[in-house]
Amino acid sequence: MKQTLEPIIREQPFFEGLEDHHIELITGCAKNVKFSEGKVVAREGDPANQFFLIREGQVAIEVMTPEKGFMRIQTLQAGEVLGWSWLIKPYRWHFSVRAQRATRALAFDGKCLRGKCEKDHDLGFEFYKRFAQLMIDRLEATRLQLLDFYGKHT
Repeated sequence: MKQTLEPIIREQPFFEGLEDHHIELITGCAKNVKFSEGKVVAREGDPANQFFLIREGQVAIEVMTPEKGFMRIQTLQAGEVLGWSWLIKPYRWHFSVRAQRATRALAFDGKCLRGKCEKDHDLGFEFYKRFAQLMIDRLEATRLQLLDFYGKHT
């Protein structure tokens, strides 16, 4: 018998408070993935067709800088969500991501979820609220890194 990802999704804080039928819809767009240490998960500018929930391991969100090459903006670990670009046109990654350790994650198909959010506006609203907070967190982490980086040179 095939085991569903629903219990794993249901226990994640990011999805807490979603209605049962929304969890069922989300589960239909999810699959398990693995990334070996050093593997590039996403490249800035590439199509963003999914987001990830880290189950085990660690990934670094990076931005390319002319002075230092890739600069780490944030490190994500188990229980954290990676990727919001799948939700906002033009659906392109805004940062690069690299596995810092062997990582297991749930990958959620962005096109599948966008379609479900279009059909169920309550689900769409829930996703926008949750991912808006994620965007704020990423932008704040970027701001702090840039202040640290450029503050030393002024």
